[in-house]
Amino acid sequence: MFKSIFIFCLSFYIVFAKHEEYDGYSLFGVDVDNVDQAQLVNGLENRLGVDVWSHALPGRPGQILVPKDQKQQFQETLDDAGITYHVVVKNIKESLELEDNLLSSAARSSNRSSIGLPFDSIHRYDVVDAYLVELAQRFPNVVTVASAGRSFEGRDIKYLKISTSNFQDRSKPVVMMESLLHCREWIGLAATLYAIEKLVIDVTEQDIVNDIDWIIIPIANPDGYEFTHTSSRFWRKNRATGYITGNWCMGVDLNRNFDKNWGTASSSSVCSDTFHGRAPFSEPETAAIRDIILEHRDRIELFLDIHSFGSMILYGFGNGVLPPNGLLIHVNGVLMAQTIDSVKLSWKPNYIVGNVASVLYQASGSAQDYAQDVGATYSYTFELPAYRNIQNSLNGFLVDPDFIEQAGFETWEGIKAGARYAANTFRQREMMRRQL
Repeated sequence: MFKSIFIFCLSFYIVFAKHEEYDGYSLFGVDVDNVDQAQLVNGLENRLGVDVWSHALPGRPGQILVPKDQKQQFQETLDDAGITYHVVVKNIKESLELEDNLLSSAARSSNRSSIGLPFDSIHRYDVVDAYLVELAQRFPNVVTVASAGRSFEGRDIKYLKISTSNFQDRSKPVVMMESLLHCREWIGLAATLYAIEKLVIDVTEQDIVNDIDWIIIPIANPDGYEFTHTSSRFWRKNRATGYITGNWCMGVDLNRNFDKNWGTASSSSVCSDTFHGRAPFSEPETAAIRDIILEHRDRIELFLDIHSFGSMILYGFGNGVLPPNGLLIHVNGVLMAQTIDSVKLSWKPNYIVGNVASVLYQASGSAQDYAQDVGATYSYTFELPAYRNIQNSLNGFLVDPDFIEQAGFETWEGIKAGARYAANTFRQREMMRRQL
């Protein structure tokens, strides 16, 4: 009896203590009128150590999480610059506890009555890992589960290859997609799992399976993802150590660690959320993704890196230079965005499409840029919307289970449109090549 009480109390303490580091943090909404104000606000990430959730742009508010000991200086800085702001969430710890409660309640009432994973929960690494293996066993003629390698902490980075021809038909294009490279962006997992559902279990459009080979990596940063569940919800990087004696700062931003303009628009500080690592592909997670891209580089027609949040479809390059086929990339991006907009929730903003440096900021070493550089015809970063019920305080990266399936559904509609467009481009190019 006493042992049971102890275990219960320990479990309660772990859940209670998980979010203590965020007690007193406030989420601010910030409105800027011009580019100068936007640059000032976004520069506060390095000056004050605030967490920029979404970058403020003229006409589109930003969101910034501010530690309690920086709130006064943060507000004074904005006041001095004449920048409008408001408190979205006074104490983010309360929102974190609400997210825990809603997801736990949904998980308790969830019933996995079909082969697929239910879309009312955010599934942990072990659940997704086992699910990929199960699908390969149940659908051996279409699904192959493979390992891309192991993470820094030794977790397997599994991915699915979905093909009606076992990837042997080289006349078919490849679509490659990944999620959770930034591990706190949980809603991105809904997009990859929903795609798997529609490609393997609930196939309603056979051409999307017959005419295209698919590579899907649901959890590209498994160590960081588990850490967001067990310890620090807003952790963004991987869990690599050894960069600083004592490891009082750790982790690499995996989306700054790819070999395209590496180190030019990122941070050399280990403590920064955009720390680029010691060299391109210094991290096992990015090296694993690189190897998959290089193996299929001659057939990857569409590469998608799923993130959140912001309702954007972004393309390279991160230094503002456009790829040679930039116009076609933009056209396909607009097609995907318009398709999503046609089925999205009515109160959500329409998607923005454009070059990442023009729409947001310069960024180097991204997965999107690397895939574009080494062979993908179309390469994009998706920034899914922030889904929330008006009556609760969930915002930004936090997930309300009521919207998990919606996130998967609307994103998949856009992906389908982009995949078909890319497949047509691939076929036309192959026909021209054969005629030469």
